[in-house]
Amino acid sequence: MRRVAARLCAFLLLAPPPAMAADASAPIIVHAGKADSLTHTLAVQFAEAVASGNNALTVQVEESQGSVQNIIDAAKNRQRYIFTATPSLIAQARRGDKPFEHNIHYREIRALFPIPPLTVHWVVRADSGIKRFADLAGRPFAPGAKGSFAERQTASALHVLGLDRRVQLIDIDAAGAKAAFAGKQVIGMALAGTYPMPAVAGLASTTPIRLLSLAPDEIEAVLAADDSTAVQVIPKGTYPGIDEDVTTIAQPAGAYTTTQMSERLAYAITKAFWSQKWVLGQRNPPWATVTPASLAALGVKLHAGALRYYREAGVKVPASLR
Repeated sequence: MRRVAARLCAFLLLAPPPAMAADASAPIIVHAGKADSLTHTLAVQFAEAVASGNNALTVQVEESQGSVQNIIDAAKNRQRYIFTATPSLIAQARRGDKPFEHNIHYREIRALFPIPPLTVHWVVRADSGIKRFADLAGRPFAPGAKGSFAERQTASALHVLGLDRRVQLIDIDAAGAKAAFAGKQVIGMALAGTYPMPAVAGLASTTPIRLLSLAPDEIEAVLAADDSTAVQVIPKGTYPGIDEDVTTIAQPAGAYTTTQMSERLAYAITKAFWSQKWVLGQRNPPWATVTPASLAALGVKLHAGALRYYREAGVKVPASLR
């Protein structure tokens, strides 16, 4: 990874900017969910980075109804359109599974670059004596708001591990869960977001915590039960008191476009993003977790322009993305 990063930096410094006059006549539209959503925030951040990386690019982030609508809109032959989505949802659209209808244009979707994944944090009090998932049996635990990613993945993991009828799951909102955690009414709670999560850091600043880690056989079983998730390692030191790497699950996501976008424009956008990625990570820590290795989770082939950029930058691209 050090060699890849070094080659990537050298390429960004030495490679001349592409000619963009023909592509600069209209803004690039980005759809990434409602204005108060996490994906919208991420889109605004990477759009600013792309615009900063090349003054010829104008990027406009618009509110959308979410990833499903983003994918549906991608099938409308839009040439200057970027959207965020999860790889599993794109696969669902290509199969024609509900809520999508069969549309051959979904085959034209191509990847540009990854965005920070939605990562599950299973937080327990350090003084609870709980060190692994089996220790949750008979104990009160807040799995997250009803229908949330944290709640769904907690329920799935406990079911796979044979603990769903043994853990006392407490239905409580996020604010109430934090108060219950502090007051020892619950010994733990599930939170999901791009790490490092300010909410988890806030808990750790007032109460010593432990993050539950899935053992190798547990992670294998959990991933087999839900192919929309991937393994995610939260490095030690990410949060106060966490002195070991934590193995958990996350929902990968990326920035996508279609083959309707020109190769030159896709190349310029991808280059502009990576040229500003270090600065982006300094301003917004979750972006520091995005590396060339994150490409493997994108799930669909790279746009030809993006692929050209990665090859020139010396990034090893998985065969499934070429």
